[in-house]
Amino acid sequence: MTIKVLLVDDHLVVLKGLRFFLQTQSHIELVGEAQNGEEALQKINQMHPDVVLIDVMMPKMDGIEATRHITQNYPNIKVIILTSFSDQDYVLPAIKAGAHGYQLKDVEPDILVETIEAVMDGQKKLHPAVTNQLMTHMVDDEKTIDILTSREATVLKHITYGQSNKEIAAELSISEKTVKTHITNIFGKMEVQDRTQAALYAIKHKWFD
Repeated sequence: MTIKVLLVDDHLVVLKGLRFFLQTQSHIELVGEAQNGEEALQKINQMHPDVVLIDVMMPKMDGIEATRHITQNYPNIKVIILTSFSDQDYVLPAIKAGAHGYQLKDVEPDILVETIEAVMDGQKKLHPAVTNQLMTHMVDDEKTIDILTSREATVLKHITYGQSNKEIAAELSISEKTVKTHITNIFGKMEVQDRTQAALYAIKHKWFD
């Protein structure tokens, strides 16, 4: 399957470099470029990308606000933040806005491709520095694993292994629909928004040590 990508960055040299690299990937099609969030939203309506690679700091509309618009209005489009900033002032708002991936511009090209493929597969893909920021700044409200049922805890443990819903279902001999129900309950009890936050919280608080 060809993955259609829209690039969004206000630095022309960055766009040129990304354009050159992505055009070498047989399974990735570069469908358009934009230099700010407003232009990106216009291009989305025209180009219908699968993935948007977007910077954070841009004129007119920044990447975080654009991400919020995209995830709310185009839920099937995956958004990957590609920026130079890894501090919490950018990381946390981007994740809360719904970004599916967050990579720094020093990322190796093959890791960038892996990130694009991962988000298309429904996974989150974060730069290690970003993961550290999330783990450091997650609010500690003293939740314990006891808030979960034994089955929910088992599902969460598999989430920390990076397994997909399909893999968890096969491992536990249950349906994917049942896995999704457990995950919805887990998110509600843990007060998190996605599996990445749930996994990071469980790891940080040593729920499965």
